[in-house]
Amino acid sequence: MIDVLLDLWNNSGIAQFFLTADGWKNALMILAAFVLFYLAIRKEFEPLLLLPIAFGMLLTNLPWPGGGIFHPEWFNGEINWAAIGGGFVDAAGNHIEPGLFDFLYIGVKLDIFPCLIFMAVGAMTDFGPLISRPSSFFMGAGAQFGISFAFVVAILLGFSPEGAASIGIIGGADGPTAIYLTSKLAPELLGAIAVAAYSYMALIPMIQPFFMKLLTTKKMRQVKMEQTRPVSKLEKICFPIIVTVVCVLILPSVAPLLGCLMLGNLFKESGVTDRLSDTAQNAMCNTVTIMLGVAVGGTAVGQNFLSVQTLLIIGLGLAAFAFATIGGLIIGDIMYFATKGKINPLIGAAGVSAVPMAARVASKVGQKENPSNFLLMHAMGPNVAGVIGSAIAAGILLTLFG
Repeated sequence: MIDVLLDLWNNSGIAQFFLTADGWKNALMILAAFVLFYLAIRKEFEPLLLLPIAFGMLLTNLPWPGGGIFHPEWFNGEINWAAIGGGFVDAAGNHIEPGLFDFLYIGVKLDIFPCLIFMAVGAMTDFGPLISRPSSFFMGAGAQFGISFAFVVAILLGFSPEGAASIGIIGGADGPTAIYLTSKLAPELLGAIAVAAYSYMALIPMIQPFFMKLLTTKKMRQVKMEQTRPVSKLEKICFPIIVTVVCVLILPSVAPLLGCLMLGNLFKESGVTDRLSDTAQNAMCNTVTIMLGVAVGGTAVGQNFLSVQTLLIIGLGLAAFAFATIGGLIIGDIMYFATKGKINPLIGAAGVSAVPMAARVASKVGQKENPSNFLLMHAMGPNVAGVIGSAIAAGILLTLFG
């Protein structure tokens, strides 16, 4: 009877905290998952993403005997299809069966989930503000400065060019793009980079206002912008097609992300595919968000996640995001002076790719300074330019280091 009880104890998840050398790391990651639960549920910081990420993190760190629910070593480099299909025999002769997250992670590794999320974003996005004011592209481009800054600093800190590129893309404030690039260049860093990217996206309302006030004057923040010109239906239909053709011809590696983004937008603007647009915006988007979030959270295994390298990634991610905001604001300031006060520089901060949260924050800060000021639609121009810009930046990095 005692032997049976001992066997039950030794094979329980609780015992693994004590019997394995890195059990304490699993325990800390479980606590981190609880923090994300709090931020998602109580503070409502990007709950649609943080909640599944937190649950994936929780589940993957419960110390499962016999291998666990996710095996990151099967995805370093090429996918170990043999192990996923029929299991794996380790050095001790134990047969390791593939877990649920191994199958879900295939959608991340093969770029299926990030591209489908981009299609959903395209179906939900109105490019009208960008088309009516093409100068918004400059602010979207300026916000990509954070990517360059973090890349250079990461190289100086000893990261490989592939890892530095993956860290830098956090500055684009675009979770799917960060996952897409990292899964190709540095899959071993995916957990830390994905958590950092989505966490900083969720913290936009706390991070950006400081830099907005630092780099603008009260007079600048009070500027009321004139209504932009109406955009015709023909322009909205032609825009995604033209952008796809031009960008993919120049930079073929951007085709998967940018192509899906523009296809989703074409569903929305064509007027003849309402069912496809509705599916992309709702059913498909929600389904893929669940699977993507849980799979990304599942990569945050304590043994791999808790390291000095992870702390550096989180710090560099914050720096990338901060300098992306600064870059957009500096271009906004330049345009304010170039137009003799007709452009409110706050909309430059919306040049990061977090749609539409960054645009809402810019509008909210402007309205605090001037209650009659409504900047949301003006800020959407740089915001959607940032989406395109981050996809192009990812394509450039993939071409250089892929």
